[in-house]
Amino acid sequence: MQIQVGIITVSDRASKGLYDDLGGPALKHAAEDYGWNVLAEALVPDEKREIQRAIREQINKGCQLILTTGGTGVALRDVTPEAVREISIRELPGFGEIMRIESMKITKNAILSRNLAVVVEKSLVICLPGKPSGAVECLSFVVGAIPHCIEVLQEVPTSC
Repeated sequence: MQIQVGIITVSDRASKGLYDDLGGPALKHAAEDYGWNVLAEALVPDEKREIQRAIREQINKGCQLILTTGGTGVALRDVTPEAVREISIRELPGFGEIMRIESMKITKNAILSRNLAVVVEKSLVICLPGKPSGAVECLSFVVGAIPHCIEVLQEVPTSC
């Protein structure tokens, strides 16, 4: 299954050009390694409206899977989970649970992570850590469930 992917980096500093976005390119490379097609990329500040706008734009471009990187920690500016929950139709708690459990084997700070996955319209949105290696690792922990999830979300309901 060729999955159409959007990638959103959430970072105040990178969006202002104060440092290079490393998370987005790392996720793009990982997505392409999985055989997925990256349709759209965005870099936005830690602002709920900007995050939500970027997600909606990528859905409108045909993205079935949207990966965000950044804004999932405990800092006051980290608002990615709140932003995506506000526009989601359901949350898929197993994704966040597995990402935290597996990450705890790597770093004790994983317990602070607020990674999650939700459904927005008919797309799967997965919120990953801002650290590039953490984002790629967390995606690898849940990658096995993504194709089936996308397939179910994209199904056209049949009438009885």
